[in-house]
Amino acid sequence: MSNQEPPLPRASRLGFLRNSLSLFGLIVMAGSCFAFLFLFALELFSGSSNPYVGILTYMVAPAFLMGGLMFVVLGIWRQRRRMRARGETAAPLMINFSAPHDRKMLNVFLLAGSFFLLLTALGSYHTYHFTESVQFCGETCHEVMKPELTSYKHSPHARVSCTECHIGKGATWYVRSKLSGAYQVYATIANKYPKPVPTPIKNLRPAQETCEQCHWPARFVGNMDRTFTSFLSDQTNPVYSVRMLLKVGGADESHGPREGIHWHMNVGNKIEYIATDEGRQKIPWVRMTDRQGVVTEFKSASFTNSTANYTVRRMDCMDCHNRPAHMLESPNNAVNLAMALGNIDATLPFIKTNAVFALLQPYTNQTQALQKIATFLAGQYPNEPKVRPTIDAVQQIYKDNFFPEMKASWKFYPDNIGHKDWPGCFRCHDGKHVASDSKRMIKANDCNACHIILAQGSGADLEKFDSHGQTFKHPGDEYDKAYLCSDCHNGGL
Repeated sequence: MSNQEPPLPRASRLGFLRNSLSLFGLIVMAGSCFAFLFLFALELFSGSSNPYVGILTYMVAPAFLMGGLMFVVLGIWRQRRRMRARGETAAPLMINFSAPHDRKMLNVFLLAGSFFLLLTALGSYHTYHFTESVQFCGETCHEVMKPELTSYKHSPHARVSCTECHIGKGATWYVRSKLSGAYQVYATIANKYPKPVPTPIKNLRPAQETCEQCHWPARFVGNMDRTFTSFLSDQTNPVYSVRMLLKVGGADESHGPREGIHWHMNVGNKIEYIATDEGRQKIPWVRMTDRQGVVTEFKSASFTNSTANYTVRRMDCMDCHNRPAHMLESPNNAVNLAMALGNIDATLPFIKTNAVFALLQPYTNQTQALQKIATFLAGQYPNEPKVRPTIDAVQQIYKDNFFPEMKASWKFYPDNIGHKDWPGCFRCHDGKHVASDSKRMIKANDCNACHIILAQGSGADLEKFDSHGQTFKHPGDEYDKAYLCSDCHNGGL
């Protein structure tokens, strides 16, 4: 005779589910399945792409499903042990509709289940919309993104949601966002993210698929009259302003002449380049294809490698407008603006120098920084009541642009608009990019190429308007034109 215990009847095995753990697991599994289907359908038919709802749909809901399954298995195992220890078998699971007790329990189950599914639907719906919000992207899920969130709130794109630019539309990029989002969740939980967080240059979508959903490049025509005001580092904080006409221009002849800064746009021209660094700040090779199809290559003398070893990128909006929503101001620019607005009292001796100096000092955290800024400035102007609002303004500049916990500031994020603090335009227009025939080079050190200085200086000098343009006069000592602006200017004094 066999010593093996005879198997239980098939119908009686359902009795193993008649325990609190298994029933709880079944309820969790039902709710997670419903939440998954609801979120999946909501995202499928909503017409918008949300990279974060995938965390709920493809990670959280399945996790609850597996958790519920574990409770079911654990309950069955425990119930099986108990019943075998007593020499019992599970009674068949059946519902007798003739019995009032069974009908009552079934009604209770249906009502409770419907209520639970309703709550799950409402919760899933609100959770879906919450994950689309800027608060979720910048605060709830990614506290490490404080520098990006703060700069975003002060940017011209503060009313554009994060997902509109970072993800955009399309199934391919949607799937890519799910994969990258999963790793970001892991990196945040495991504290394995870099400090500061680098700009995601490699996986940014082309501007045509994001920026141009709102902006119309063909309509970028005309010029802009701008005045840039600076306060010099002297005891009296003298003002020096430059009023210039920025030749924005355009690249579509149906709306205006093809000229100016926006001549580079790929609406009417094809400009390609090779960058030898990840941040695309070193560009030794440029190729231009004009409207007649004539191709001209420009390269610096230091570039002797084959182009096959590099990725050739076509120039678009993001190559110049690389910080459209996350601009961190340099100390010099931020203090200049605060002084021009009167938030920092320009009558305080050497306040420009002292304010920038205080911002440039290394601090370990924001609390320490604000305390030391206040102590330093108060010490420079003892018993001076006007210094209190100035301290508040300098502290606000620090809170808006410096994040010592994440080691983030303007130093780490080049801004390619202009050419004062960063090479920007001079990445190509540096006078070192020569054509293969050695007869042409990319135009460099020509101030009138992209803008015309209408007036400059202060007081009466600023009133000397010249529509044909003036030669730039550097305040103070004359500068050596062999150097780029960014060789001396670095965001500090």
